[in-house]
Amino acid sequence: MLTQPLPPAPIRATGPIDTAPIAATPPAGTDLDPIWAAIVPESRARSNDIHLPISLAFAERLLAAHPEANAELVRVSVLLHDTGWGRVDGSRIISEGFGENWRAADIRFQHEQQGCTIAREVLPPLGYDEEFVEAVCAIIDGHDTRQVAHSLEDALVRDADRLWRFDHAGIALASSWFGLDPATYSDRLRAEIVPELLSEAAIAMANADLDRSQALLKTGVLR
Repeated sequence: MLTQPLPPAPIRATGPIDTAPIAATPPAGTDLDPIWAAIVPESRARSNDIHLPISLAFAERLLAAHPEANAELVRVSVLLHDTGWGRVDGSRIISEGFGENWRAADIRFQHEQQGCTIAREVLPPLGYDEEFVEAVCAIIDGHDTRQVAHSLEDALVRDADRLWRFDHAGIALASSWFGLDPATYSDRLRAEIVPELLSEAAIAMANADLDRSQALLKTGVLR
């Protein structure tokens, strides 16, 4: 088995929880650089070249809090999870993928399916076996549209995907995608996204980051 069973939420940390600004711990090492190099075109869609590295940095922090998880599976899945945005109709990404009913938008399902296609293209030539590739695809497929996580690794990828939004860079980008000002968007993060987080480590990181971001962006006044 490549994955660990999903514990009850909130998933208790078994290692340290680091709530410092994420810029203090960028993604570690160069072992994933061949994958990064293979998805450069897809990284240019929907600001993936910002979203994916920050999400990977958060994933590595979550892995420090959960050393029992399959780190390679989590890291590769986070790196690839949103690459499918680079293979869908770009004119529909914001209008449909970030509209009122964005969670159920067809373009969301398409980007997950395309992300799996990309994983199956880029990973085998780099030496990853079929079992690993399909485990990555099982996480990518449904990471936005599926209601539940299926494993600890799936949960950590979902949390990392959400955590980047709490950093000031995530607020700056994502608030514009949803057509909201930073104050309104950050309020929405607190009310809607924090309750979706599955691990106590992610909850602690999100609240610490959001406090910093709201102070930095003066959201108490600029609203």
